[in-house]
Parts: sequence; C-alpha cells; structure tokens
Amino acid sequence: MSLKLGNTIKFGVQGMCISRETAHINWEPDLQNCSDLLKILENYNFDSFWSGDHIAFVSPIVDPLTLIAWAAAKAPSLEFGTAIYLLPLRHPVPVAKQVACLDQICGGKFTFGVGVGGEYEKEFEACGVKVSERGARLTDSLQVIRKLWSGKPVDHSGISANFESVELEPTPHNLKNPPIWAGGRSKAALKRAAQLCDGYISYVVTPEMFAESLKIIEEFSDLNNSKFKSFDTAHHIFVRLDNNYEKSFELAGEQLSERYGMDFRKATKKYVALGSKENVANYFYEFIQAGVRNFVIDFAGPENERNEQAEIFGSEVLPILRKITL
Repeated sequence: MSLKLGNTIKFGVQGMCISRETAHINWEPDLQNCSDLLKILENYNFDSFWSGDHIAFVSPIVDPLTLIAWAAAKAPSLEFGTAIYLLPLRHPVPVAKQVACLDQICGGKFTFGVGVGGEYEKEFEACGVKVSERGARLTDSLQVIRKLWSGKPVDHSGISANFESVELEPTPHNLKNPPIWAGGRSKAALKRAAQLCDGYISYVVTPEMFAESLKIIEEFSDLNNSKFKSFDTAHHIFVRLDNNYEKSFELAGEQLSERYGMDFRKATKKYVALGSKENVANYFYEFIQAGVRNFVIDFAGPENERNEQAEIFGSEVLPILRKITL
C-alpha cells in the first residue's frame, strides 16, 4: 500500500447531549450527563471525544464547535474532533477563524472531520445553499480554510468565498494546521479525501466496504503524486453491548430508527457492533484489518444508558482491543 497508515489504534467516543427533560418541548442539554461521560473517558483511558453536526435535524443537536470548546475545558487530557461537520452549510472564512481558535483552546489536539451532508434538505434550504452544490462548496471551502490558516495575506475566488489580501489571526496552535478528515462514500468524496485532506472517516459501511474505499483513495493519491503521503483513517461505529444479541439489536434498532426518522433495523444488523464483548471486539478487529486506525464510537440504545455503555466498553472491551498489535 502506497498510503502510509499509522501504527497505533485510537478509540474515541461520539458525545451526544441528552435532554434534561423527557419531553421534546423546551429542549435543554444535560451537561452534567455529558460531563460524567468525559470523566468516564478519562478514567478508562479513551483517546478522544467527538461531536456530530446538523443545523436542523429530526432531533436536537448541540453545535459541535461550541460543545467541544466546553468539553476541552472539562477534560484537557483528551483529543477532540468533529464527526462530521457540514462545512458546505457555512461560509468558510468565519469557520476558519472558529476552528483556528478552537484548536488553540484544545492545545493543538483537534481534528476537523468534514462532509457534505445532504440527507436533510431543509437545513440546506434554511442556509440558502443548493444541495446540488454541496460537493463543490466543500472542496472550495477546504481550499479557503487552508489558505487562511497559513497566517499570510491571501486571496480567493470561488463558489464559497471571494476576497483579496485577508490575513487570519490567530492561526491554529503553533502554526500547525489541524488534521482535516473527509467523510463520504462517493468517488468524488474519496478523491477529495485523497487529494485535499489528511485522512478519511467512514460511516455506515462494512469492513469490506471500508477496505474498498481505501483502495480507491490510494489510487487517487497515486494520481496526485502523493505516493508516500501519511494518511489517517477512521470509522464512526455504532455499538450496543449486551450478552443477549437479540436484545442489543432491538434496543439499538429502535433508538437509531427514532434518531434518524427512518426504519434503521436492517442497517442495524449490517453496520452496528452488537452483542457480547467478544462479538463487539471481533467486529472492531475486522475494521482494523481493513485499515482503520481511529474509531469514533457511538453508543446506540436508550439515551440514558449511553454512559453505562461507555463504562462497560471501557472496562471490558477496550482492554481486549488495546492488546492488538499491527
């Protein structure tokens, strides 16, 4: 493989703020619950905390950059990242400023995971962005952000922004740009990851699908004369632990169907790590064999059991996975 993959495996958790109340009226995030999760991650030596993104969604989501800034103050030992941030919905210049400042707050331990979205068209309508332009906007926005992070006066003319001689301050921590990981499954998304980004983060794929995507990224990387490029790989993985496999399937399928506003049960069978600690660890191992070096773990099932699942994973599964050598 011409792509130079990492020789360590890292494990992070997708932080989802649950509601302080059971009703969906006047929704408020339960920050104590999220603070408890951060303590669990530190106690069990997880590597990172992640946050997802939507402007408008079927369920409430806290802005990821805001949540991560708060989390970085609570748990400075962790690394942080977005999985993923819908960059096409925003103007890239203020985002470049926000992410540079956030990287400073995180002490240079922030990873900017980005993607196009598009499955919820209303949020594109609300932001005045055409769904059909989301790929072009993401590509152009990444170019804008990298220019602005240089710390020099720069110009840009494109679909996402137009300006002359703009200098961004502050720049990211120690003038070292945060890694940018791109999501997506289309060939255009994989090409973007290979040629414009530092890594690739997958979502709702099997280990076989991930390995195939990595081959395509490698081909695009070779075409871009990046034969010996160091490249990060990651997978956003749903997990539900229970000694009873069917129970883990039912709880995960029910919660994910509600979360995404669609029947997710068939996808649960295909894409979610379910059942005993051995079953779950084996599924992670398959992804490691396929080339994954970073995991963003998203605990499925009843929201009020997410922290309990994180503790079980940290105490029973993580020690198994830490023994894997590459």
